[in-house]
Amino acid sequence: MFGTTLNPHDPTRSAGGSSGGAACALATGMVPLAEGSDMGGSLRNPASFCGVVGLRPSWGRVPEWPSANMWEPTSTGGPMARTVDDLALLLSVLAGPDPRAPHALGDPGAAFGAPVVPASLAGLRVGLSADLDGAFAVDRSVRAVVEAAGVALAGAGAAVTGSIPDLTGADECFRTLRAWHFQARFGLQLAVHPTEFKSSLAANIRAGESLTGADVAVAFQRRTTLAHRMREYFADHDVLVLPVSQVPPFPADREFPDTVDGMPMDSYLDWMRSAYLITVTGCPAVSVPFGTTPDGLPVGVQIVARHGADRYLLEVAAAVEALAKSATRTAL
Repeated sequence: MFGTTLNPHDPTRSAGGSSGGAACALATGMVPLAEGSDMGGSLRNPASFCGVVGLRPSWGRVPEWPSANMWEPTSTGGPMARTVDDLALLLSVLAGPDPRAPHALGDPGAAFGAPVVPASLAGLRVGLSADLDGAFAVDRSVRAVVEAAGVALAGAGAAVTGSIPDLTGADECFRTLRAWHFQARFGLQLAVHPTEFKSSLAANIRAGESLTGADVAVAFQRRTTLAHRMREYFADHDVLVLPVSQVPPFPADREFPDTVDGMPMDSYLDWMRSAYLITVTGCPAVSVPFGTTPDGLPVGVQIVARHGADRYLLEVAAAVEALAKSATRTAL
């Protein structure tokens, strides 16, 4: 409506999406707090691009009302802020049970309102991978920041390993559920106004038209399997650390990057696997700024915890936030 939102760290670059306006407003001091929604990374990606904090909460943590489909499991509301403490404060307002949303978790929002005490990193069991063992391509500058985070965590006493959960089927699960959701929500509008949707969105809506009931059932079965795998993974790990976005902020005049580390990106979704593979696990995930590219663009790390452990995740995020500041001072 008002032109392309630009990255506050470099106005030639993207602020990310879809909450790029919120992330830009936070980074520039226009607003103290912001709220958005996250399906494939719409909170996490712009937070990483703009150097702020963004949380995709556990599914059910933030009640959704009104909702066209309250059982739709891929999208959830969540907070964005400049610090983890501010993020927790906003989550205390957004979270909590709601009689209109039967899937909402029962913990009161006030549980998140107290100042966040950073978790001890000593002995923290961290699984860390820059690409989930080849599940997606990642830019070298992003990889370097994630690996630097691993070194810093280990230096602070964390037990860092390359162990990752089995996310087989997550890609197919997300793409099916996204297409199903988009077709149900926007299919009629696309039929009436076929030229008024951007091509990537229209293609995703049309992908939902050919889905069968069996396709959707398989996607939900895969999501159930993924949730069980993550539960088992977090029995032996406290958090999983990986990239938020596979790329640093790309030119603002492009819809999405054509390649990532030399690998062609055939669709709008291909460069977001690092975020949406986590989406379908139902686990909370937070983007925390940790470093920059050689030309000064922000790069966040994504920290994931078990479903329901949002407060604990924020405590770990606060510790990583402090560690990132310490690492920056050391580098200077």
